[in-house]
Amino acid sequence: MNVQQFLTRIFGDAAQQQLKKLWPRVHAINEQEASVAQLSDEELAAKTDQFKTALAEESQTLDGLLPEAFAVVRETAKRTLGQRHFDVQLLGGIVMHQGNIAEMKTGEGKTLVATLPLYLNALEGKGAHIVTVNDYLARRDAGWMGQVYHFLGLSVGSIVHGNQAYIYDPDVTDETHADPRLQHFRSATKAEVYNCDIVYGTNNEFGFDYLRDNMANTKDDIVQQELNFAIVDEVDSILIDEARTPLIISAPGDKQVTTYQQFARLAGQLKHEEDYTVDEKQRAVSLTEEGVNKVEQTLGIDNLYDSEHVQSIFHLEQALKAKALFINNKNYVVRDGEVIIVDEFTGRLMPGRRFSEGIHQAIEAKEGVPVLQESTTLATISFQNYFRLYDKLAGMTGTAKTEEEEFQ
Repeated sequence: MNVQQFLTRIFGDAAQQQLKKLWPRVHAINEQEASVAQLSDEELAAKTDQFKTALAEESQTLDGLLPEAFAVVRETAKRTLGQRHFDVQLLGGIVMHQGNIAEMKTGEGKTLVATLPLYLNALEGKGAHIVTVNDYLARRDAGWMGQVYHFLGLSVGSIVHGNQAYIYDPDVTDETHADPRLQHFRSATKAEVYNCDIVYGTNNEFGFDYLRDNMANTKDDIVQQELNFAIVDEVDSILIDEARTPLIISAPGDKQVTTYQQFARLAGQLKHEEDYTVDEKQRAVSLTEEGVNKVEQTLGIDNLYDSEHVQSIFHLEQALKAKALFINNKNYVVRDGEVIIVDEFTGRLMPGRRFSEGIHQAIEAKEGVPVLQESTTLATISFQNYFRLYDKLAGMTGTAKTEEEEFQ
């Protein structure tokens, strides 16, 4: 495979016109390689402070520093990891620094490529985040590439599920981990980790920390710093497949679960068309006059629509919707005594997700499984809206070309 074919695999056919603009930058990086290789370890590490000073004095920009900074990272990776960035990987780094998406498949060195834009964008002191697909990679990659960052004087941390946070420290050795990439971490607070130059974590951890910060009572309780630059791995999965998936922080509600069971039984006694009508398009259910009379007689009340019966109307409507609009093995499945949502677009099961506004409890009551207490939403944001908060966002994926229109 020649270089051009490999570039096509990385960037997609539509990017071919841009390659001529990128190649001079790659050549500029390569021109720095010989001189950077002559530097001692101390001189190479000192480059970071030189870059920071140039940015602080506004004598240089990130774009202006890119060729030398990338050459410094490449040389550092050679010395610490025994790995050298190929030209196509330099191109991937340039693309991501520009806030674009690089198409690279697993095994094509995404982890190493990310060190280039992460280092460069961390030089401003505003932080750089990389979003991994799972907790294991958030720790492994931070410990693996942490050797590069640490050599160059940058701090790197990792946040994982369970409120766990770590900072890479080569002076620490935890031999309970067989993988050396997982051995050199010390526990830290999340605030300390977010204060690092570079932070690895999953989309859930970054998103939930943002929500918790927005609920903080004091400034001291806030952990995240400025949302400056982020690289999202498998960006198509997060920003397309789960783009509108909400992250939700909730608290237990005050509605009794027995109420849902009571109205599920009542809804079961009502007949379609005779007692209620269904509007599939509007996803609505309405009682007929006969249905109102039957409900009032069953509940022993004179007027269902008196203000004192507002909660009864709510529960009845949800019970009827659960009966008429939410169908088992279509909208949800029941497994091991649990109602699991079926994604209407993909058909995939969505364990852990729940219908809102009491619908999930109404379905649980209808199906005769344990009714879990309803929760009240305290804070919520979608992945798409969260990542829009970053000043600059880049991504890596194996399918950018096929999702091109949706990314735009």
